[in-house]
Amino acid sequence: MLNPTRHESAFNMDGNTMTPQGKVSLHALEGIPDIHPDDDLAGILIDNLKSHGTHLQDGDILVIAHKVVSKAEGQIVALADVTPSAEALELAEKIHKDPRKVEVILRESTRIVRAMKRPDQQEGTLIAEHRLGFICANAAVDESNVGREDTVILLPKDPDASAKRLCSRLEDAFGVRVGVVITDTFGRPWRLGLVNVAIGLAKVPARIDMVGERDAFGRELSVTMPALADELAAASGLVMGKSDKTPAILFSGVEWQSCDSSAGQLIRPQQEDMFR
Repeated sequence: MLNPTRHESAFNMDGNTMTPQGKVSLHALEGIPDIHPDDDLAGILIDNLKSHGTHLQDGDILVIAHKVVSKAEGQIVALADVTPSAEALELAEKIHKDPRKVEVILRESTRIVRAMKRPDQQEGTLIAEHRLGFICANAAVDESNVGREDTVILLPKDPDASAKRLCSRLEDAFGVRVGVVITDTFGRPWRLGLVNVAIGLAKVPARIDMVGERDAFGRELSVTMPALADELAAASGLVMGKSDKTPAILFSGVEWQSCDSSAGQLIRPQQEDMFR
């Protein structure tokens, strides 16, 4: 086990997704440089692990903030290159937002769920359904940690494919079974605050189906289905600080079975969505 520090944490978790001892460790990979378009992100991660004497073990999971993936893949937009549409101009006036940002949000969205600005806000928010199916603020178009002025960063075009490519390179480099989770930070309906969620997966199950198993008192479970990928993503936020430049978190001790997973498996089907 690791001793908890600012960038390392250790905790116990119960349930069938963890080791028999119930111990999971996680630590941030420090020293990862700023990422730029066309950088070999997988190679950078492999070199970082090896330079710190870390050899991945069978079943380790690497949880990675999407921004380094997006940067490496060139998912960056200079606002100077954006011409707002009539719809963007109308929405921008309603929520007091740069119409160029609004245009990028519209391009990344299949629909706008709601546009609102509170009186205390300088700039309002668009709740959008992203082209990948996620419903989130501003279609996940973000300005933080981009490294350039008047520039926004988008989600990877295909986060699952990005995760699979990274996973394959890591497995080839270390010769063990590895999982990859790519995350972004989302708000949550009915609750304040932000948490990391899974937006791309390789081999790690999106959910664990516990229906038919029994709880600690012998009662059969009928609907229990932990979102393992989101649990890992949220836990990564404990050591993935916005200003710490630690975009990759290594988890060890999680018990999981490899599968052909996708972050889309965490999106509730429209026919089951009581709030759409």
